[in-house]
Amino acid sequence: MVETSHRDGERYVVAEADRQKFERDGYVHLAGVLSEEEVGDLEVTYERFLHGEIPVAGKDFCDMSGDYARGVEQFSIINVMLPRKYWPKWRGNVYERRAWTIAEQLCGAGMELDYDQLLAKRPFKDDAVFGWHQDLAYWPTETPDTRTATCWLAIDDSTVQNGCMRFVPGTHLVPLRPHAPLHGDRAKSHTLVTELVKGDEVRLAPIRRGDITVHNERVMHGSGGNKSAGWRRAYVVAFRSRETVAWERAHGFTHSHNDQREVLDQVGFANSAGGERNEPLEQSAEE
Repeated sequence: MVETSHRDGERYVVAEADRQKFERDGYVHLAGVLSEEEVGDLEVTYERFLHGEIPVAGKDFCDMSGDYARGVEQFSIINVMLPRKYWPKWRGNVYERRAWTIAEQLCGAGMELDYDQLLAKRPFKDDAVFGWHQDLAYWPTETPDTRTATCWLAIDDSTVQNGCMRFVPGTHLVPLRPHAPLHGDRAKSHTLVTELVKGDEVRLAPIRRGDITVHNERVMHGSGGNKSAGWRRAYVVAFRSRETVAWERAHGFTHSHNDQREVLDQVGFANSAGGERNEPLEQSAEE
């Protein structure tokens, strides 16, 4: 009988085939991590964030497809950084607990929740495109241990039409690509982007509500615009080693968009900017 990944009480058991896929491709899709009831409970607080009922400070509430000058009513990808900081009652919720068991199976012992994030694409927003990037470009690269398991939970069915995740498998096995600020200056927007190059294989990752994708710190990924009549909501929790989280905090890096500018200017994209660039391919907003 073939082993399959599955929920088991507080744990989620990751099958060996899925562990191998994570190592080989840099990401994996895990089905049914949360039940319908569990997602529904989280959804109540999620909606409060989207409607501004839970205050979020400064740039931690922003649009990842636009610049900081954009008004809230114009946001295409509503981004909430560190929701558990702004709503402490969320700390230790069922998603965090179960995702931690997944992180330890995929990356080894000693993993700790580093940050959380909400990403919600409004309906009929063709420009709700999250450009190609590698997460390590956003983070310090001097950390002693870069192991990462970033869990991306679908609050809604995530489809090609509404802007599901897409990956370039294997890009975690080569050096970090050059990245640049989407709007030319990180004072204008937090978003970083890189480019597809010849030979890249793009794989779409549509998943169901309650499913997750898990990706590591180096695999290249992004998502397309939302052409549907519904929202595309996702809830991210990212785990890194305890030593790495401690290193980040000691150096003033918290994953907040409100971190000091001199801290944000020393992350991976700054260190990769001088790397060798391949001939870019035209990027499409389509998945």
